[in-house]
Amino acid sequence: MDRSTNILISYYSSTGGVHRLAEAVAAGAEKAGADVRLRRVPELAPASAIAANPVWAEHVASTDHLPEVTLDDLRWADGVALGTPTRFGLPSAQMKQFIDQTGGLWFRRELEGKAYASFTATSTDHGGVEATILALNNTFYHWGGIIVPPGYTAEVQHEHGNPYGASHVAKGGAAPGDVALLSAQHLGERLAVVASQTHELRAG
Repeated sequence: MDRSTNILISYYSSTGGVHRLAEAVAAGAEKAGADVRLRRVPELAPASAIAANPVWAEHVASTDHLPEVTLDDLRWADGVALGTPTRFGLPSAQMKQFIDQTGGLWFRRELEGKAYASFTATSTDHGGVEATILALNNTFYHWGGIIVPPGYTAEVQHEHGNPYGASHVAKGGAAPGDVALLSAQHLGERLAVVASQTHELRAG
């Protein structure tokens, strides 16, 4: 990379699966030489709902030290990866609330020409991972972004099988396995490489 490339990994995770994917995406971007910010979107669920699920409560407590994402993080970034669990084939309300705050940046054209990627997790084989990634990508179209899919650009993608973005199927609450994490890492590395080529595009 000719100069430092800034990558923002912003995500929502209730029980930890998407958080693990986010860490892997961040690791891939760092491997490519990027400066990385790992940020969580604010929680919207009431404390009573979180407390009723011990796994959810444990994850919230264990990640409370991580900074929450801000619009300044988006301004700083050359590339952005957004991650969320599926909610009926759509992004979570927590992620959507953050996206809905970006209208001013969009209006001032501060989001265009950057590289973007998506990742997600669900609990069943056909629980909406592709639909959720495509829904996130709709945002990037409006922002004028350059969407970076993993495609089949690494051997792990042929084993993982999702060319749209990084994903995980958490059957029985299972954590992401090695293949899913390697796929997420590949996505982060690819995002950083593409983002490193967009500086002149935005400068123009």
